[in-house]
Amino acid sequence: MKVSTPASFFALFLLLLGQLCHGTDESRSRTINPCCHYPCENWGICVRTGLDGYECDCTRTGYYGENCTIPEFWSRVYWFLKPSPDVVHYILTHFQWLWDIVNRTVLRDWLMRAVLTVRANLIPNPPTYNSKYGYLNWEAYSNTTYYTRLLPPIPEDCPTPMGSKGKAELPDPDLLVQNLLLRTKFRPDPQGTNLMFAFFAQHFTHQFFKTHNRVGLGFTKALGHGVDAGHIYGDNLARQLNLRLLRDGKLKYQVIDGEVYPPTVAEASVNMSYPPYIPADQRLAIGQEVFGLLPGLSMYATLWLREHNRICDILKAEHPTWDDEQLFQTARLIVIGETIRIVIEDYVQHLSGYNLKLKFDPTLLFGTSFQYGNRISLEFSQLYHWHPLMPDSFLIDGDEITYPQFIFNTSVLLKYGVEKLADAHSHGNLQAR
Repeated sequence: MKVSTPASFFALFLLLLGQLCHGTDESRSRTINPCCHYPCENWGICVRTGLDGYECDCTRTGYYGENCTIPEFWSRVYWFLKPSPDVVHYILTHFQWLWDIVNRTVLRDWLMRAVLTVRANLIPNPPTYNSKYGYLNWEAYSNTTYYTRLLPPIPEDCPTPMGSKGKAELPDPDLLVQNLLLRTKFRPDPQGTNLMFAFFAQHFTHQFFKTHNRVGLGFTKALGHGVDAGHIYGDNLARQLNLRLLRDGKLKYQVIDGEVYPPTVAEASVNMSYPPYIPADQRLAIGQEVFGLLPGLSMYATLWLREHNRICDILKAEHPTWDDEQLFQTARLIVIGETIRIVIEDYVQHLSGYNLKLKFDPTLLFGTSFQYGNRISLEFSQLYHWHPLMPDSFLIDGDEITYPQFIFNTSVLLKYGVEKLADAHSHGNLQAR
């Protein structure tokens, strides 16, 4: 028998080690991230362990077990007592006689407090993910230039765009539009949702839906993620100061045929998104740079301009010692409060169809353990696209206006005025959903 030398043993060791490492690389290439299968349920978070293992973090989900599927005791009690969403919706949309009684008693306040706390508890706070990170980290919490996200992102190393199942490629967007979104006939919404509602939604949401396209689709330019009226006053101090009259707390304005309208860009030097062919006298200066796109948005900008300046007149009469800054800042707070009240008591009320009269009253939460920091999610931004609901054309004061005539045409507002435009939009229905 031939005895091997130490050198030959070392050579054999290196050969075996190379084969082992090569085999490990192949096994790695064949390993599928187990989180691609979405094994964790009930908001459990999937965390990889080792090369092919995972754990489900079930913290504060009300469930436990390998995949967060076993309910804790109080979760069992909750789901046993909790009525189904269909039952809740039926109760809230029927029995008008009962809700007439509730809406006139202290029960309305009690139910509204319950609605606010329950809804707030559904939103992770602090946010778990954002548009860049798929795991908990300080950046996701502290960097508000990101949209947050409610759903976990699909791991980047999954075999298909949807995880471990589904086709290898997503369908063509044009195909989806043709088959799912393109309408052949306009059907008015049976709930009576009109264009005033649609333009209010578009005007309202653009204070926090401000995707920073130059940086990336996951970023927002909005200073805050809540109702700050930045779409009225501008999203930065320089823009705000250019829009302000700097006297009596008011915003700049112009008067045309005895009616107040936003100033032109020449009068308030702020950046606005107008095509080059728009005449200078039609380039209105508004808090949000894209609001010259549609007369409906310019209409709401005009309404809030008039309301802000009206409030300033009232405040100055009540507080003659206040300077311009205090009048402006106080009026802005009032406008923010008015906006939230309209959103809750009119806008959300209409969407819900509930017989319970919703109520905006901050004092309902005084003395309660309530912690909520608003962050706009990527899913919310993507879903808030209602363009297919718009009518085929616009009828204003007997004139039919097509989209080419409507887009980037502030002369529609200046020609017909706020009253006629509001009347036309109040009678113009949206497409049935």
